[in-house]
Amino acid sequence: MVDMANRMAEHLDVIVAYSTREQTPKDFEKYFKENIKLVRVKNFTRNINPIKDIKAMFEVKKLIQEEKPDIVHMHSSKAGAIGRLAISQKQAKLFYTPHSYAFCKKDESKIKIKIYKMIEKLLGLRKCTTIACSKGEYEEARKVTKKRMYINNGVDIQDMEQAILGETERLIDTKHLKICTVGRIGYQKNPMLFNKIAERFPDIQFTWIGDGNLREILKSPNINVLGWCNRKTAMKQLYQNDIFILPSLWEGLPITLLEAMYYKKICVVSNVMGNRDVIENGQNGFVCQKEEDYCQIIEKIRNEDVDYIKIKDKARQSIVTNYNMEQIAQQYLEIYEKGVDCY
Repeated sequence: MVDMANRMAEHLDVIVAYSTREQTPKDFEKYFKENIKLVRVKNFTRNINPIKDIKAMFEVKKLIQEEKPDIVHMHSSKAGAIGRLAISQKQAKLFYTPHSYAFCKKDESKIKIKIYKMIEKLLGLRKCTTIACSKGEYEEARKVTKKRMYINNGVDIQDMEQAILGETERLIDTKHLKICTVGRIGYQKNPMLFNKIAERFPDIQFTWIGDGNLREILKSPNINVLGWCNRKTAMKQLYQNDIFILPSLWEGLPITLLEAMYYKKICVVSNVMGNRDVIENGQNGFVCQKEEDYCQIIEKIRNEDVDYIKIKDKARQSIVTNYNMEQIAQQYLEIYEKGVDCY
């Protein structure tokens, strides 16, 4: 969101309506360009809360009346629901990116999943274009709306280079591999499997860059939980590892995976939407189905049975060619200017 907002601010007047979470950096305002206006939606919460959700709708309504935007782009299922209910299509051109639909979650009951999908189908009738963040998410969007298209998530390459300025590139030492992941230690990111894999390789250092409510699951003594840190620190930590593991149970299109690929990490990921849209198995990374698959790949890398140099180079080239924020921002600008429903 920071990368996209900053790029858009070079061409448009940008207002970011936001809420905060436990892991939101205290100085997050500094991440945005000075000409971007930040407005906090006080009652916006991650989880469903009928009272707060209604209050959040009124906050959004008031904001729209005051600012009179030409374009409103809603990010996440929750924001998409509140925004499409609160904002009239006569007030602005509406766009919505789920970043993984709520009905794709694996930690909800079947009844809740059906309710989420029903809500998306009803709101999908609104005059609002869904811009999926990956090809896989686009396929899910086809199930709930006719007004859809997709533009891949991307990373700001210049910003990523700045984050590691002065760092020495790590050359892989297969006898002393370093493995990491980045993100919230929650059910979605599958810390259960991450811990099992670490237990299988007690002589390898594993690092989880992030924190969360399931931290206690990471019990293997060779796992270092770094906790929440600023972006620059996180990027430097990522840069100094060899293998990036992402065993997620569901995804939209994970930015951390794109970042790891650009930094030429060997990426070993779960076979879910988003991950498999980016990784070509055996070409620019590896896609795994079960615990044994991850372990076999790590063993092959350790034994130098795979051409990891070629895989690292192809991973980086994939980002430069297909997931470069400069190109992606231009695609968004063109869509915003057209302001039409895309199918």
